[in-house]
Amino acid sequence: MATITAEHDFLSARDRFMNAFSEARIDNDIDIVKTCAADVAGSDSERKLAVDQAFRDYIKDLVTNNGSYPDYISVINLSISSVTEGLCSPTTPFLLLSDVFDAVTIKDSNEVFKFVEEKVGTWKSNEFYTAGKNYLLRMCNDLLRRLSKSQDTVFCGRIQLFLARFFPLDEKSGLNLMSQFHLDNVTIFNTDAKEGSLRIEPKDESMDMEEGETSVRTPVDYTLYRKFWAIQDVFRNPTHCYFKDKWRNFSRNTRAVLEAFTSLKLDDIAASKKHASTQTREDKHTFFAKFLTSEKLFDLQLSDPTFRRYILVQFLILFQYLTQTVKFKQPHFQLTDDMTIFIKDTTEKVYNLLKETPPNAEEFCKTIQHCLSREEHWNAWKNEGCPSYVRENPSVDPSPQKAAGARKRSLGEDMESDDPSRKKIDMGNHELTRLWNISGDNMEACKSQDRVFQPSMEEFFEEAMEEANPAAQIEDQYKLVHNSNYAWRALRLMARRSPYFFQTMTNTGPPIKTIPAYLELMITKLAKEIPQPAAAAEELKTEEENVDNDELLKGGEEVLEKVAILETEQLDPIVPKLGDNWKTLATELGFTDEEIAGIEDEQSEIKEQGRAMLIKWKDREGDQATKETLSKALQESGLKDIVESVLEATDENDGL
Repeated sequence: MATITAEHDFLSARDRFMNAFSEARIDNDIDIVKTCAADVAGSDSERKLAVDQAFRDYIKDLVTNNGSYPDYISVINLSISSVTEGLCSPTTPFLLLSDVFDAVTIKDSNEVFKFVEEKVGTWKSNEFYTAGKNYLLRMCNDLLRRLSKSQDTVFCGRIQLFLARFFPLDEKSGLNLMSQFHLDNVTIFNTDAKEGSLRIEPKDESMDMEEGETSVRTPVDYTLYRKFWAIQDVFRNPTHCYFKDKWRNFSRNTRAVLEAFTSLKLDDIAASKKHASTQTREDKHTFFAKFLTSEKLFDLQLSDPTFRRYILVQFLILFQYLTQTVKFKQPHFQLTDDMTIFIKDTTEKVYNLLKETPPNAEEFCKTIQHCLSREEHWNAWKNEGCPSYVRENPSVDPSPQKAAGARKRSLGEDMESDDPSRKKIDMGNHELTRLWNISGDNMEACKSQDRVFQPSMEEFFEEAMEEANPAAQIEDQYKLVHNSNYAWRALRLMARRSPYFFQTMTNTGPPIKTIPAYLELMITKLAKEIPQPAAAAEELKTEEENVDNDELLKGGEEVLEKVAILETEQLDPIVPKLGDNWKTLATELGFTDEEIAGIEDEQSEIKEQGRAMLIKWKDREGDQATKETLSKALQESGLKDIVESVLEATDENDGL
């Protein structure tokens, strides 16, 4: 007898699912929906269509009947569970969210969007990401179009941050691939050709002052006002800088603005107690999407440290764009030498002004420098076409390349093998192969005491000095100084003996551009200092001798070995005089910002921080930690008084 399949009734199935939702959404009990789905006739695809439509009709009824935020969230959570169980389409939760946002007020949308932010991990899962990313992007864009950029600034920012968290960095829809500018962001100000000073109202002395605000108002004329706001047009579209007339106006306006900032110093004063007590939380979170360009506010804006920082940071961002290589710049957008010099000098002025702008001027300046340095990496990434940050595992070809019996032995097996025929191991390079096979047991050979030695200058350079003799008639290309291995060992030996070898050997002659030429010069000078037979010494004299620099090598090896290496005890008198300046000295000695921060974390007192820095420098440099090196770094750091009062006094006591 044939089995009769019940016919699927879409409307009836939808109603049954809606009734099941009313009961299941209270505790997010997905079993109720699963039981209902099992009782509904039809195929899986037909049941999914019914569930999808039931969810949308159910959420519409809630919105129509003035449902609350918890009601919407409970239904959307139930739809997420239904997707996980395979009862509805993966796009259903996103469609429900879109329906809710389209139907509720902005205030309710703010609450619902908190749920969207909390579920970002769910949206990024494999089940939802591919199906819902376009729906989420469209939903967020629709919200941004509804919101006011001046009244709902925080909400707009939350949406942008959510999109940044949701989409991967290399998502093309979220990238400004062509480096386009927001040309619609036009700053409107009064361009009337007025002259003279702006009218300044006298300031009541009893009024409270903001932090950084001065009590004296500086008259500002209309010319400066127009120059100041005209700069915003260049910030809006940096390509104006590549046109001569616009660059001329911009550079002139920039000088005027920076001179005004320089002449109007800001005082780092705290706000009054009365103002602090009456300030509300809402005051701290007031945002303005556009500049206020009224003439009446201009003198107040120049005295506002926050406003000043806005403008100065805009200068830095513009200059970074102009000096960096940007893939989509037009070929004719090139900086001239005068423009490059202006940008360099102005950047330095801007940083100096930031360091003088309270509060926390130094810390703010370092933060901006760090952000701009990170921006260089992003710019390089965009120039490379925004490659994905996700590294895929290389595909492995499972098919064997060779038969099992013909498998090549690994290098490790060759090393462990006792077979005499495999004693010589090929390291893939002639020199490495020679070094590896010098001894049968390389570990024992490395521990040998015979390796712990340093050749004397006479022994090491003996052959090279013989080659330097014109009587030997050896062509330059065959001399030892042209052997890269020999040159490398010679430089290491000279570095161990004395830093004087690496000082400039001549003050008037042309600079030495190659290592072989430098070594030939040094070997010629060594030949005069090291005892030689009279005839040989006479032959090695050349016309390029430099009498002043010969004094450095007088006395043979005794002078070379006499290097003013600092002892730990000699650093103790320097530490108390450093104070807060130890960071400046650390930078001159080659410490990075991370290393300086690490020293600050390890030591709480400034004196101990300076001591720890000097000890780390001495341990790191070893024989190169000399008085001369430290003296030069102190002078470069503006601490010449320490050199005169400590190091030079130490030299006199030591009889140097």
